[in-house]
Amino acid sequence: MRLKLLLPKVEPTKHGKPRICPTKGCRGKRYYRRQEVTKRLVDSEYKEVKVWRYECRECGHTFRVYPQGVNKKQVSKRVIGMAIMLYVLGLSYGAVEIVLASLGIGIGKTSVYRAVQAAAEKVPGMKRENLLEGYRTKAIGADITSVKCKGKWIQIGIIVDAINGMTLSIDQMPGEDAEQLKAWLGPILDTVDADVLVSDDADGFKKVADETGRAHQVCKSHVKRNTDALIDELSAIIQTGQDLSLQTIGVTSEQGLADLALLRFLIHTRRPEDQHLIEQMFERYAKAIKPGKGKKYDVAYRMRNLFLDRWNLWPRLTFYRTWKDENGNLNLDGTNNHCERSIGWWIKERYRSMRGYKCDNSALRVSRLIAFAGNNLSHGLDLSSLIA
Repeated sequence: MRLKLLLPKVEPTKHGKPRICPTKGCRGKRYYRRQEVTKRLVDSEYKEVKVWRYECRECGHTFRVYPQGVNKKQVSKRVIGMAIMLYVLGLSYGAVEIVLASLGIGIGKTSVYRAVQAAAEKVPGMKRENLLEGYRTKAIGADITSVKCKGKWIQIGIIVDAINGMTLSIDQMPGEDAEQLKAWLGPILDTVDADVLVSDDADGFKKVADETGRAHQVCKSHVKRNTDALIDELSAIIQTGQDLSLQTIGVTSEQGLADLALLRFLIHTRRPEDQHLIEQMFERYAKAIKPGKGKKYDVAYRMRNLFLDRWNLWPRLTFYRTWKDENGNLNLDGTNNHCERSIGWWIKERYRSMRGYKCDNSALRVSRLIAFAGNNLSHGLDLSSLIA
């Protein structure tokens, strides 16, 4: 996990000028100083700061103006930023309290928890109802992972820009069926004006792409691993000579092994023009009959299904070979690695040091906060923008 977090600064001599009267409905724009007062502060450097009291000339209301890095709370924004940073980097709320106490900064773990949750609630984007305003991309990647909360597993969905890897949305998922995926992905596809959906080989994602009229790229890495494992298993069974189902459809063992070897080659090269070769192999096994209820699938029927699936999957598997963005660039690599990487860095890396989240909201908020920091890696995330 790589993050660059910028702590707020405390500048006791820099006081901003009031612009709006805090009294509801007051339109006053003229204020004058009434008094300078001393405020005790929990900070790594300053024990107290000077605060100005102003009076609104319109309504007579008095209010305080704090120096940079200080607000009405007893703890400075710098300390709040340190607490958030330590938690994000892997410490527990209690451990953050201990570390800060060793530095002479008194802040309880409950205050640390509130600071982290408050900052996470301010994260722009990262959630469907408040997606990054005006953001556009031609391709998005989507995936689902699980984290434990109160001893139960909850599903977390993540959506990224499939071209540059930026995390766009993190949401809790009620399930993975096609209708739930469509309700989750549909609005985001429309909001960012995406033409392409990148995902794993799950049927639900295929249905979403088809029903929303988007092109679909299935992750080549997932398909390659799954296909290689299945080919190895089927080849081993054929070589032992224990399954004679190929002979019943007029296919020799040598032909079966050759077809599996060719399929492996085609899956690794993934040339769009080779789809007809898989079709020809499927036709060789199309007569294989499904075994009766309760009986184990034989090799012939499993090979029939394998070739049929890869034949139908071929346009989705090789889509990245021909798709170009509006600038004529081939910007897809055929994998869903951006999603996998985001899950590993922004969700799982922090989660591995825990025994599970205590509530669903924490799982979402913390993941969104870390992902937002990751999106700002190039110039760093100024934590003062997330601290009230």
